[in-house]
Amino acid sequence: MSFLPNRQSLNRPNLAQGLETATFLRDDPRAHMAARLPASLQPLLTLITAKPAPGEETPERSPIAFVAGGLLAMLIGAGLSAAAIAVAMPLWLAGLLLFAGLTATASGLGLYQVVVFHHCSHGTVFSTRERNRTVGRLVSSLLLFARFEDYQREHMLHHSANKMLTDEDEFTGFVFGVCRLEPGVSKRELWRRVVTNLVSPLFHARFLRRRVRAAMFGQDRQHNWMSRSAYLAAFALAAATGTMTEFLVAWILPLTVLLQIATVFRILCEHRFPEPDLIAARGKAFVCASTTGVFPGAMPPEARANSLRGILAWALWWANMLTVTVFSRAFVLVGDAPCHDFHHRRPANRKWTSYAHARQQDSDAGSPGFPVGYTENWGLIRAVDSNLATLAATPPGLVH
Repeated sequence: MSFLPNRQSLNRPNLAQGLETATFLRDDPRAHMAARLPASLQPLLTLITAKPAPGEETPERSPIAFVAGGLLAMLIGAGLSAAAIAVAMPLWLAGLLLFAGLTATASGLGLYQVVVFHHCSHGTVFSTRERNRTVGRLVSSLLLFARFEDYQREHMLHHSANKMLTDEDEFTGFVFGVCRLEPGVSKRELWRRVVTNLVSPLFHARFLRRRVRAAMFGQDRQHNWMSRSAYLAAFALAAATGTMTEFLVAWILPLTVLLQIATVFRILCEHRFPEPDLIAARGKAFVCASTTGVFPGAMPPEARANSLRGILAWALWWANMLTVTVFSRAFVLVGDAPCHDFHHRRPANRKWTSYAHARQQDSDAGSPGFPVGYTENWGLIRAVDSNLATLAATPPGLVH
């Protein structure tokens, strides 16, 4: 496999010309990947980064592919985790299987949270409102989310420029209430609180209690009993078959602690706190400034792979892409999460199934109807750090 630039890897006629192209290439890691790596690798890089190469064709994908893909990831992941515990094998292999299994299960859960459940609330997964509602209720009861109708109502408020970043916004409620972050605190202190939360049993217990209460002890008796009966049956079956350890590790662990860790990172990277005048104005510029694209990956090396230095640089880059970057994509930035800014500009757009290409096409067209173009962060931690910096710079009392 060649690490050298491939002249066929870009669809040259579709690139802007002149100075605009030079600036674009200089600032965009994905464009550099397209320019420096073979065309055969571009679909893989698009899958990993959630950003297409310039001129890349849009693949057709059905919403059902996300439904099936998430379910398959959960089933395979739970199976691998259970096998790692139940089957005699070398410790290193058991550890590898367990890591892969837990990651796959958490990824599938994230897909159902971010894609299936979320887009059912927008009515864009299935063809009828009733089917979206039925599946949404099933997901919320089995995965311990807020009752579908409650989530749908709160989420519509989140999409209102007049309600976003107020005390009626689910995002603000999560950041300020669950994570106990607050504006006007130093970024260092905000990071300390985030890390403390992620490793705190008390935080996860509070988070889980909130989820269980919403799914099992709400005002909707049918939803309550659907959730309760499912878990009573699951625990009873695990106890009767002597597989309680496998059940707790393969399903309950990713459903609770792992999904909650992923949720914290995902929510903190999706939104930022704009300048006070934009928050006060509550217009389209505010919507644009409060979201940004978050793409896993990094700028590829400039050096060619025809020297020891170049080979080492590319080897390290690929090692990072195929480990850290793939993990952040699978565990946190699942589905269309990297393109959350596109979703806020076009919330009812059914092209979300081809989110990476739909966002890029909207960006290339100048994002009609909005006064500001798209912005982006590369790297999950960098995105969270940037967003926490905006929270630290926000005056106390401005967001309430």
